[in-house]
Amino acid sequence: MTLPYDISDYKNPLFTIDNVLFTVDKNALKVLLVKRASEPFKDAWGLPGGFVDIEQDADTNATALRKLKEKTSVIPPYLEQLKVFSGLTRDPRGFSATLVYFALVQAQTVQSFIDTVDDVKWVEMSAIQAIDIAFDHEHIIEQAQQRLVQKSLYSMLPVYCLPEQFTVSELKTVIEVIIGKSVQRKSLLRRMEASGMFETMTEKVKSGGRKAQMYRLIDGASILNFERNLVI
Repeated sequence: MTLPYDISDYKNPLFTIDNVLFTVDKNALKVLLVKRASEPFKDAWGLPGGFVDIEQDADTNATALRKLKEKTSVIPPYLEQLKVFSGLTRDPRGFSATLVYFALVQAQTVQSFIDTVDDVKWVEMSAIQAIDIAFDHEHIIEQAQQRLVQKSLYSMLPVYCLPEQFTVSELKTVIEVIIGKSVQRKSLLRRMEASGMFETMTEKVKSGGRKAQMYRLIDGASILNFERNLVI
């Protein structure tokens, strides 16, 4: 097919993929960052991401997963698109656009397998403003955190940072860490039952002076969105 124009006549923007991965660890919300080994923003911390490789990436999802594996060794159980951030001033190399994905995952050991990264670590959200952040990534992280808080109020998304088996109290705690407020236990129990996402385990674990019921996420369960927010 002959195109009515020559694409080389147009200046193309820089196009990248960035990932915002959150976890809850030791009662703190953390985000996964990498230390850049090259310019621009050498030695600054940024989100794990990079350019789309049209020769090996089938789509932007593939790019996101490839960059996460290379730069952090984390393979999230799901990824959700946040939004596109673009502009002339966000990257000193020129007009750029980045498609951002985000996810909530279990706390885990991380490491990099690429020479463009000097270090990778989980950083507490309370410490973000104290470190040098590359590009507009601090703004992107703030936007992703806002979405995470919203989804934690109307869905069961927080279960993804828990171990395979967990108690209601553990789920309640991670929700409260994410949203920064207390939630009603009875309301959470009703929501768990209504979601149809969980199965009750035969095992119980000691919790205080009693034994607490254990639950697990059903294989293949999809995140159910509720019409109303969780009662706080």
